[in-house]
Amino acid sequence: MTKLALVTGAGGGIGSAVSRRLASDGFRVLATDMSLQAAEKIAAELTGGPHPSMALDVGDEAAVADVFRRAEAEYGAISVVVAAAGLLILDESGARRPIVETSTEEWSRTQHVNSTGTFFLVREFLRLRQTTRLDDARFIAFGSVAAQLGGYRSSSAYITSKSAILGLVKAAAREGAPFGVAVNAVAPGLIDAPMLRMSLDPSGDAEVAKAIPLGRIGTPDDVAGAVSFLAGPDSAYMTGAVLDVNGGYRMQ
Repeated sequence: MTKLALVTGAGGGIGSAVSRRLASDGFRVLATDMSLQAAEKIAAELTGGPHPSMALDVGDEAAVADVFRRAEAEYGAISVVVAAAGLLILDESGARRPIVETSTEEWSRTQHVNSTGTFFLVREFLRLRQTTRLDDARFIAFGSVAAQLGGYRSSSAYITSKSAILGLVKAAAREGAPFGVAVNAVAPGLIDAPMLRMSLDPSGDAEVAKAIPLGRIGTPDDVAGAVSFLAGPDSAYMTGAVLDVNGGYRMQ
């Protein structure tokens, strides 16, 4: 039986790469995004289809519950959830805001989409799997090397939201284990995706790469490979873990 994987932020650079990889791994992918058009587009491009799509604002508590309910009613039990949707607010020049220039509204919005949105997703998934257990269920959250190192070019709201996600993963892993749900996170480093490109000029790539031991900026496919591992059977004995995908930019 084909397993169902729900991917949020599927229209983004990393989310679309994750969707493609999971489809190639044999999953039926439910592509979700704030933009239904973006979700429909990536779903139509996936191999092994047809793959469904839905609009989803992860910061909307009722919408999250509704999408999970509809998905299970129409497509069957969700085996994997990948919480790839995220928000980084920049100023008018494309720079990341330092603390002293961060408004309360920007702070609250970032926390709500990134950390509270992840909470809405994992809570709904655990509620479902508490009712109908799947021994190989997976929830994969997204941290960031910025949260582990203290930031890159000032982004206090983003760093804090991603730090909260890493704590949530540990708590959810303990609570999900009795229901057969493994909860892990991927922590990307500098990845060549729209979020990085909003504040990094491609002409500076070579200079940035000097700080990365593997000598290059990562790709969305690098992240998708890590997600594939966490969604598959080879990670069956992992929960509460953070998988770093940063080219050595940060080493434990």
